[in-house]
Amino acid sequence: THKSATLVELISEICFVKDPFVKDPMGEKGKSGILKDMDSRATFLQDESHRVRFVFTPKHCSWLNQIEIWFGTFTRRLLPRGNFNSTQELKRRILAFIEFFNRTLAKPLRWTYIGKPLV
Repeated sequence: THKSATLVELISEICFVKDPFVKDPMGEKGKSGILKDMDSRATFLQDESHRVRFVFTPKHCSWLNQIEIWFGTFTRRLLPRGNFNSTQELKRRILAFIEFFNRTLAKPLRWTYIGKPLV
């Protein structure tokens, strides 16, 4: 899961989490330290001082929808009348489109669903 002991251990390695005053800050799953339970692992994963930041989409929504929307925009704006003489030119045009998109079209996504049951 997104709060598994394995994930927490990986993030601690990536972010170099060490406490000189605690022998083993990670502890043992189900017994002590950061790995003790889901709440302690969730708190650890949400620590803003880490280099890795998790952003979770609502469970009822697929993050793939956002990817599909982006590729739809990419396809409609770059590919329909695209004529590319080489793969290098195609690569250059794709990178230019991404830069253009990020500068002019991209905006933060605001989830509006408030979590009502679907029944």
